[in-house]
Amino acid sequence: MKLIRERCCSFTGHRRVPGQDAQRLRRRLREEIVRREAGGIPVFLAGGALGFDTMAAQEVVRLRDGGLSALRLVLVLPGLGQTARWPEKNVADYLALQSAADDVFYTGDRCEPEAYLRRNRFLVDHSCQCLCYLTTHSRRSGTAYTVRYALGQGVEVCNLAQSSAWEPQV
Repeated sequence: MKLIRERCCSFTGHRRVPGQDAQRLRRRLREEIVRREAGGIPVFLAGGALGFDTMAAQEVVRLRDGGLSALRLVLVLPGLGQTARWPEKNVADYLALQSAADDVFYTGDRCEPEAYLRRNRFLVDHSCQCLCYLTTHSRRSGTAYTVRYALGQGVEVCNLAQSSAWEPQV
């Protein structure tokens, strides 16, 4: 699949989503995905990580299979072996998403530290918008890095962890 940046939205978020946030976050994801599809952005890029990435990709598949047939899910994976240390249930979810995805890209051969950065930059470089779940701006957070990179590239960022208007902290 050829990716046209103006028609793509990426996801980035933390691996842990507290239980009390999960239902609200799924609802916000659905609303924002539908809003973007209606605005001409039908392609969603997800990095295949645990937590928010998985949740976001699952919502795209649910909406696509539930009637929004124009939606497309593209998994952008850092490399082979991403699930090596994952619990069995999470591996099953990952494999189901790979089967449901409209396309899968690998940004490297192996899951080494640089592969995750390449994946995150690919997500941003191929999208005009980014839906994120960002609760910390720590320099060690891959999500915070990706959001800073997106803002630096002029990509519109919507933080679903915030209940009101969000002012990015770069």
